[in-house]
Amino acid sequence: MTVTLNPYLNFEDQARAALEFYHSVFGGTLTVSTFADFGQAQDPADADKIMHGQLEGENGLVLMAADTPGYMQYRPAAGFSVSLSGDDDATLRGYYDKLVDGGTVVEPLEVAPWGDAFGMLVDRFGISWLVNISAGSNPGSGGASGESTQP
Repeated sequence: MTVTLNPYLNFEDQARAALEFYHSVFGGTLTVSTFADFGQAQDPADADKIMHGQLEGENGLVLMAADTPGYMQYRPAAGFSVSLSGDDDATLRGYYDKLVDGGTVVEPLEVAPWGDAFGMLVDRFGISWLVNISAGSNPGSGGASGESTQP
């Protein structure tokens, strides 16, 4: 038996563009279904909106998104961040660099007081991201916080 926790992002008419952007960042397989595909377009203006999109990216990443249909109130993303972490320095730095394209750096990706490389950004779609690279994989990090780098 397995359980997973995956980010599910909501957009106002930008889910397709956002998912295509995230596909360019993370690779993998992208599937999208519109409200019309499921016969759920109560308003013709919603027909081509994304009812469900799923990106199964490289490295086991899964990200889902949808557009908010016209009969529901859209609430912009606030009060959360999507976090990427691990020990693959090159891959995580690549994700950070691609995600920030057209977005805003909140904290540059650099070695933090706890020894890991850490950065924060808001992407072009208003989604906040945190990237943390384990200290053992950072060039020049000197090891994880609390660990001695002396033999």
